[in-house]
Amino acid sequence: MEKWSLMTITVLLALTVRWAVSLGSYSGAGKPPMYGDYEAQRHWQEVTYNLPIRQWYFNTSDNNLLYWGLDYPPLTAYHSFVCAYIAKLINPDWIALHTSRGYESQPHKLFMRTTVFVADLLVYIPAVILYCFSLKETSTKKKASICALCILLYPGLILIDHGHFQYPLSLGFALWGVLFLSYDWDLLGSVAFCLALNYKQMELYHSLPFFCYLLGKCFKKGLKGKGLVLLTKIAGTVVVCFAVCWLPFCTDMEQIMQVLRRLFPIDRGLFEACMFSSPPPRLANIWCSLSVLIKIKNIVSPQTQLKLSFAVTFLSLLPTCIKLTVQPSLRGFKFALVSCALSFFLFSFQVHEKSILLVSIPVCLIINEIPFMATWFLLVSTFSMLPLLLKDGLLLAYAVTMLAFLSACVASFSIFEKTSAEDLQLKPFSLSLKGRVSWFKSFPKIVRSLFLLSVTLMGILSLMSAAVHPPQRLPDLFPVSVSIISCLHFLLFLVYFNVVILWDSKNSRSQKKIS
Repeated sequence: MEKWSLMTITVLLALTVRWAVSLGSYSGAGKPPMYGDYEAQRHWQEVTYNLPIRQWYFNTSDNNLLYWGLDYPPLTAYHSFVCAYIAKLINPDWIALHTSRGYESQPHKLFMRTTVFVADLLVYIPAVILYCFSLKETSTKKKASICALCILLYPGLILIDHGHFQYPLSLGFALWGVLFLSYDWDLLGSVAFCLALNYKQMELYHSLPFFCYLLGKCFKKGLKGKGLVLLTKIAGTVVVCFAVCWLPFCTDMEQIMQVLRRLFPIDRGLFEACMFSSPPPRLANIWCSLSVLIKIKNIVSPQTQLKLSFAVTFLSLLPTCIKLTVQPSLRGFKFALVSCALSFFLFSFQVHEKSILLVSIPVCLIINEIPFMATWFLLVSTFSMLPLLLKDGLLLAYAVTMLAFLSACVASFSIFEKTSAEDLQLKPFSLSLKGRVSWFKSFPKIVRSLFLLSVTLMGILSLMSAAVHPPQRLPDLFPVSVSIISCLHFLLFLVYFNVVILWDSKNSRSQKKIS
């Protein structure tokens, strides 16, 4: 009973923070003609309820795709339909075809916010709680509650879901997939990840670690025996899941192709999602940051951009995927989720600043293993979305949740005491240097100093972005600075996570258990 009372307090605290953030503004509030993501979600409810399924993804007189047309997989559309059905019962005006465009009222805001709370309570929060109880490092109820509290207080997800406006379902389903795989329930894990991928196509960021881990398990069991049986079962499960999700759109090939065109609009180019902005980049990935010096969009065709981003992304995640396939382990799988998602965020095609959440949630899963680096990364990931959060009027919520999260991590994990090479999982790497790098002895002090410098820089830039008017000739000075500084952080984190993965001797030991 005490175990659940501690966790109940944790959940109530997390819900209170979410409720407080939800009282503020949301994306595009009172900003016609396009408004923002809040209106996008409302509009999808309007479309899915009033139009037949065959028209959901097609441009028609009743469905103008230039006005927040559906561009997510079928599960998102079905979820919108369920929300619309409930909305219709409360107030039909909320989803009336055409006339409800840009609808804003306090009752409707309460309804929309409630749908996010329900998604959190049904999918995301239970997965976090059960995951924390499943960890060997959190065998006591107090440790599990502390770990859950830090994950549930991660400011990036709270600000985007309950401030900006977004549903946590795809990340929640992916987390259920990790949880099931940690218990060796491979088929259930496959189902959960298929649901995640069919809710948002950005879950492709996590697809290679799931694929390589399960394939590696099959190899270790032997492809002439149990491994082949497992591989067949997993393949069949994936096919059935996709068939069920896509069944209403399988009436003809044109339906399927139109949905795919909406999911992957290649013609928009490499920078389509950089805050929908003009040339100045506001996204902390390598292409937007490089565009400050090299106008890639102007000198390279969209097709070449696609090939270039694919090649760089593939090469950056290849070592991790090979290691995971050859030496499958749950620990290696979780670190691979971080590394591969970060590679996708930094180098792939058409990235949105919110996509950093696809990296942050896997980082949350290893916060108990590397609390110092995980806390640092999660702070930077939230900071990288500062231009978007300021645009939505979420400055106060940003400041409070960042401080609350940092305080919780410092109090819970004593992060400043865990900066040794061993604590940062760099012991095998340091041993491989064999004394050739003299400064490695001072590594803990250097890392702590860099962390404090980083946090100070983020704090100063946050204050300046909110309170100081940029020079007239450099109107995007602060957003660009945020993007470039965040990108440099992410590049260093990518190197760090790859070093941990590739030099990790624990993987080779734990993978023997699988075989």
